[in-house]
Amino acid sequence: MNEITLKNFRCFREEQTARLAPLTLLVGENSTGKTSFLALIRALWDIAKDNRIPDFKEAPYDLGSFDEIVHHRGVRNGRSDSFEAGFSESGRRTRSSVELRATFGRSRTIPVPVRRRVSSAHAWLEESSALSESNVVRVGTSRGTWEIIDRDGERARVSADDERIASILSLLRQSLFIAKNEPSRFKPIDGSPPIDPGDLGSLDDVARSFVGIRSADRRPFASAPVRSSPRRTYDPARPIPESEGQYIPMLLADMYDRDKKAWNRLQQGLIQFGKQAGLFDEISIKQLGRSGSDPFQVQVRKFDGARKGPWRNLIDVGYGVSQALPVITELLHHTQRSLFLLQQPEVHLHPMAQAALGSLFCQVATARRQLIVETHSDHLIDRIRMDVRDGVSSLKPEDVSILYFERRDMDVTIHSIQIDKLGNVVGAPPSYGRFFMDETARSLRL
Repeated sequence: MNEITLKNFRCFREEQTARLAPLTLLVGENSTGKTSFLALIRALWDIAKDNRIPDFKEAPYDLGSFDEIVHHRGVRNGRSDSFEAGFSESGRRTRSSVELRATFGRSRTIPVPVRRRVSSAHAWLEESSALSESNVVRVGTSRGTWEIIDRDGERARVSADDERIASILSLLRQSLFIAKNEPSRFKPIDGSPPIDPGDLGSLDDVARSFVGIRSADRRPFASAPVRSSPRRTYDPARPIPESEGQYIPMLLADMYDRDKKAWNRLQQGLIQFGKQAGLFDEISIKQLGRSGSDPFQVQVRKFDGARKGPWRNLIDVGYGVSQALPVITELLHHTQRSLFLLQQPEVHLHPMAQAALGSLFCQVATARRQLIVETHSDHLIDRIRMDVRDGVSSLKPEDVSILYFERRDMDVTIHSIQIDKLGNVVGAPPSYGRFFMDETARSLRL
């Protein structure tokens, strides 16, 4: 995703566009919409790639019902009757950029997409789902606009149910098929001419660009701000991913038992981070029996120079280890996942470990492996700035975006901030970092 656009969503009233990069940092005061922003990204992913009606109450986000999600304009003006969101992304099979926009309305207390529009520079398709009153499919190019009708001359209906929505890509391909074989089913609107092969070529460009978005990526990993508590002993179970990381010990034990090569690779990555963060120098699985079905423990130990300390149970070391382990394991293990949504990964970590997280993010983030991180850690941000400046990883200044969420009365404005090749923050408003400057001035009695 290159950009996110939103309007009338939670605390965001005016239409705003925020730049995303391989590594995007969400910063700002508490209750300024950063977590809501992450939830919206997953919702858009579900619409574009999974053809599902987003669940805004699914963990680790619970944004409530439609009334809690749509923007409240104040006592006099009340709430909006809909909200909008969308994203743009470069197609992987073409150089064209494609944009998807969705309008959400109310179905009982649930927000549902009542209109979706996918477009490129020269053409677009828009559909209103069966949940809206109009229930229509339209396409357009620079030459005109057409409405698709069925063989009886009525508006073409879009199939949908309580959980799924029609695939935009399927609608595009269906529209191309109909236009080639039954062009009379494209009803010109507003004085438009009949659809012709040039229009079909423009629509085909949208479809080919959208194939990249409709790739077989796994659903984004979304972490909770506070991860699960460690246990002294675990019973083997199927590792089913969830936001609080309760499954991580099961994943580690299963890999240790079934795939030693994969375990060794992951173990080395965990150890490398553990050393840089000052958390541990080794990590291992201790099986309490001879078979993979017996209970096990997760253990770590630290070194004192050349001397190795004793193995210690995960529950007996600092809480930061168990809080960081789920996030680090996900980043190092699921190399095929393309999008990570991380809430405050620095929780319970010493500043040195927070900085180490910043370095890890720089190493992991790529054009095809996007990290969007909500953070309150200046140590993490400063390490990223320095690593980019010093060329520690392949990440360039343009590969980092800082989104600053600034509260203004009842609304929030998102500022898209960049860093330059010297690691300096560029384009920040006056309020960015003001608290830290005021605290420094007070410390120096200025």
